[in-house]
Amino acid sequence: MRPLTEDESKAVFTKLANYIGKNLVHLIDRPDDPHCFRVHRDRVFYVSEKIMKLSISVSRDHLVSVGTCLGKFSKTAKFKLHITALDILAQYAKYKVWVKPNGEMPFLYGNHIAKAHLGRITEDTPEHQGVVVYSMSDVPLGFGVTARSTIDTRKLDPTGIIVFHQADVGEYLRDEDTLI
Repeated sequence: MRPLTEDESKAVFTKLANYIGKNLVHLIDRPDDPHCFRVHRDRVFYVSEKIMKLSISVSRDHLVSVGTCLGKFSKTAKFKLHITALDILAQYAKYKVWVKPNGEMPFLYGNHIAKAHLGRITEDTPEHQGVVVYSMSDVPLGFGVTARSTIDTRKLDPTGIIVFHQADVGEYLRDEDTLI
């Protein structure tokens, strides 16, 4: 476990800022329990400093995971968010999308969200902005990137794509071997 380098920090914070915006400050400056970001085997973890200090006693070979895995770096040093970051993203999300019950299953199978499945969307959501996807009963299902702004979605036909799929809770079943 090591701290993030400057380039890694920039990549992680840029990706997180796309989803939670200025609420990124709340992740870093937590007065109740200070947290930090650590890298272990190309995966970025968001971990309490108290737990991080305890994890030092475990050798790197035997350490599998500590804290919340936010995502991983690819071989080309690009950062990809994992579904395990959904709890943090949902807590601080700036823009949200709610999906109708008939659109939940297609999204959980990895498909994009069409306008016909859109229940609600946060006002003034820009194009290509990170959003957290919720069911109509406010259960976070995953996250994605908007294909169109809120204004453009009103003019779109029902088969048009509103949100590009990035990750969903169905990945816990589909990708259980590679998540950690």
